[in-house]
This record gives sequence, structure tokens and C-alpha cells, in this order.
Amino acid sequence: MARIRIPSTIVILFVMVQTGFLLFMYTRYSSFIPQSEEKPSQAHILILSSWRSGSSFTGQLFSQHPSVFYLMEPAWHVWIRLYQSSAKVLHMAVRDLVRSVFLCDMSVFDAYMPWKRNLSDLFQWAVSRALCSAPACDSFQRTDITSEMACKTLCGRYPFSKVEEACKTYSHVVIKEVRFFDLKVLYPLLTDPSLNLKIIHLVRDPRAVVKSREQSVKALARDNGIVLSTNGTKVEDNKYKVMQEICRSHVQIYETATLKPPHFLKDRYLMIRFEDLVRDPLSEISEMYKFADLSLTPTLKSWIYNITHGQGSGKKKEAFKITSRDAISVSQAWRNVLSFQKIQKIQEVCKGAINMLGYQLLDSEKEQRDLSLDLVLPRRQNQFSWSSFNPKH
Repeated sequence: MARIRIPSTIVILFVMVQTGFLLFMYTRYSSFIPQSEEKPSQAHILILSSWRSGSSFTGQLFSQHPSVFYLMEPAWHVWIRLYQSSAKVLHMAVRDLVRSVFLCDMSVFDAYMPWKRNLSDLFQWAVSRALCSAPACDSFQRTDITSEMACKTLCGRYPFSKVEEACKTYSHVVIKEVRFFDLKVLYPLLTDPSLNLKIIHLVRDPRAVVKSREQSVKALARDNGIVLSTNGTKVEDNKYKVMQEICRSHVQIYETATLKPPHFLKDRYLMIRFEDLVRDPLSEISEMYKFADLSLTPTLKSWIYNITHGQGSGKKKEAFKITSRDAISVSQAWRNVLSFQKIQKIQEVCKGAINMLGYQLLDSEKEQRDLSLDLVLPRRQNQFSWSSFNPKH
């Protein structure tokens, strides 16, 4: 039998033509099939702050929204179970828990909570409107403004499985957390294609934070020990060592997000000052809602006005409660309460944060008591612009 010899160049040419044809057909076909990396159906918002910075109030601005599933500080369960560790060591466990919650996978709590549990076993569950209304609890509607006390009375015995069931029915999942001290720890979440994560970084004048912390000394003692790595020993922050770490973390987070940020942080970071929020609530809340792709409802507008235009700055026993107060008085109260000696010490350990976040340092007790002297400086415009950011540089 005669053999036909085909030149190698013809074979190579044939293979190239065949490959090109297959690529052409694949391209045409793939344009008609769903892509695997579609945008997640839910929006995920992390309110990143520190203790006594107005974060519970800010969390309620999201919790009461009918489109939001909200949890307050779920990482408390990690810290309370592993309290002999340090904040740095617990960062990974906290991050993994937060990721699971964002994805509505509540089995992550199995490692930190009793096996048989109700809604009431979840830390601060009753401040979540989503856990006080259907489908988590039948006592309230999603459009209702709920109160912690009423929710505790009516909804606490519902099974824990309702947390996951409810979470899956919302367009937005919002978590408020005070247990992250480094923005880079969150990079895996920001680059995770299964998440649509945005970060609201809430800050407050460190001097006001100290005044508020002094109302909650015992409640913060265990957390202080974890921040300072005391191997489980509770600590009162008499020398402001914890405040120094908190201030350092705010500087680190803000610098990382604004000076030379990675490209995946584009449009995913927003810094809010508590003082701006209480001075012009609707404007600041509208900005946060726009950032989070939410709309302000008439019911929420009315509730926000009432909650920020109460009488006085609140009682000591209400330190962890959201009650109607004169919000501006709350933000200024430290100037009448703290001694100038304390203020000098706080300014010493937190000078960098005070300057970077836009607050005015005090030089005398006279300046401290003069409430006509505004210590909240105008926000610096154009300090950072995404349009000028080039990831290649």
C-alpha cells in the first residue's frame, strides 16, 4: 500500500486553523451562557469602628431599614470564647466568622455557642430589626421601627435557625464590628468574588471616646485585656494604653485606604466622623445610604429626627442603649466632664489620630470650656481622589 507523506508545515497550518475555528466557536457560544463570576446578589456592608465611637447608633441607622439584615458585633462570640488570646491572633477567626455571616452561613457559630440555642443566645440579637420581624419573628413587620425591649419580650424563644433563614431574604447584609485593628486583614474579603463588600469606617474624637469609655469601665475590661494581650486578665485602661492602640488602628486603616490603596478598594471605602453625623444627620445618612445602594424612607427620616433631637446626653445606665438624646450635646459632653489633665494625656497618646481625622488640639482649659470654639475641622476635600489613582504606579 502506498503511503502519502504530508509536509509538516501543512500539518501545523491545519492544526492552527482548527484551533482558531474552535476558539471562534467557543467565544460565540460562551457569550450566550451565564458567567460564573456574576456580581453577588446581596450587598455586604461592614461598619468598622471601635468601642464607644457611636457605632451602635450608626448600626441602628442600617438595622431599622427594611432591606437590611443587621448583626451587631458577632465577633464578640469569638473573643468571649478565646479571651486568653490577643486581638492580633484572633483576627483570622474573626474574619472567617464575619465572612460566613455575610454569606448567611450561621453554622460558623457552632464553635462558639451551645448546640441547642435560641435567638436570644446571639450577642445583642434584639437590636437587629431583622431578627424581630418576619421571618425570624412574627411579632413585627419589616417596615416597623422596633425597640430592643419589645423584641426581647416577644422574640427571644424563636429557634436560632431563624437567623440564617431571615438573612437569606434580604438584599443587604450589614455587620457592625469593633474587633478589627488592621484593614489589610480584610483584603481577602474585599477580593472574594462571592462577596460584594463595602466598608464604612466610623471614627470619633478620641477625647469624646475616653469620656464615654469611663462610663463603661467594667463592661470593657475583658476586651481591654485582649487588646493588650494580658492572657485573660481583665484590665482597666487607666493609662490609656488601649486608647493608644485604638488610635493607632484608626490611623492605619485610614492611611491604608486613602494614601496608597490597592485597586480593589476603589469605591469600597467611606470614612464617616460621628461629629458630622450628629450635626447633619440626614445629609450624612444619605451619603452612607448612597454608598450602600439604599434609599431613605419617610419612616426612617422621622425616626432619625426623633432619635437625634431628644433631651440631654443620656444617663450612665443607658451607655449601651439607643435612646432619644440631644446628639450634639452628646458629642460635646466630654468638654465639660474631663479634666484638662486627662485631655492632655489623651492628646499625647492619640495626637496622630486627632490630627489625621480632622480634630483640633486644645492648648488650655480655657479653650476646652469655650464651646463656641469648634474643634471639628472641615473635612479636607480632594485629599484623595480615585480618578487620580493609577494602580501601575
